[in-house]
Amino acid sequence: MKSREERSSEFEAALLALDRLEAARLLTDEGDERHVTARIEQDVVPAMERLGRLWEDGRVSLSQVYMSGRICEELVGRLLPQHAEPSGGDARIGLAVLEDRHILGKRMVAATLTASGHPFFDYGSVNAETLVERVEADGVELLLVSTLMLNSALRVAKVREGLDRLGRPVRLIVGGAPFRLEPELWRETGADAMCRNASEVVSLIDRFSGGGR
Repeated sequence: MKSREERSSEFEAALLALDRLEAARLLTDEGDERHVTARIEQDVVPAMERLGRLWEDGRVSLSQVYMSGRICEELVGRLLPQHAEPSGGDARIGLAVLEDRHILGKRMVAATLTASGHPFFDYGSVNAETLVERVEADGVELLLVSTLMLNSALRVAKVREGLDRLGRPVRLIVGGAPFRLEPELWRETGADAMCRNASEVVSLIDRFSGGGR
């Protein structure tokens, strides 16, 4: 039985080689008894985070990181459930990637919300100003923001400023590699909480439901 580290390293190698078939084979291996969400959290997410750090260190090109992300998004999109938007009595939840083209983390959160019966507005990848506008238009009460790169994480402070100007409470939960690497970063950017992985999202939604900041 391969270790978690070995599986993730193999998946990372397939991504660097831009080998879609090998990446798909590793992610859908019938001999792997883990649930698909566990495979993604334990193999795919760490591999993409390492690629992000390699890019920041100048050891891989941005095009490699971008294409690797697209491969992951394509594979994960096939395996995870589709979501529904909020209606009538549903909590108003928004989900976005902030100024970043790597949406794997968001897909993981989306799948977790869908599986737990929490509909949400999917804003895709947006800048801070547009995100605040969408939150206002949809009456969002709880905003989930995913980032991969540090410069994107720092822009959360801009989102917080915009939300505070709306004149009503909006909870802001963040996640992604920068927040795990810098444990106090979420506080510094004005977020209300930070999720270390997608599985923590539902418990935070339950914790924050019905309350103001």
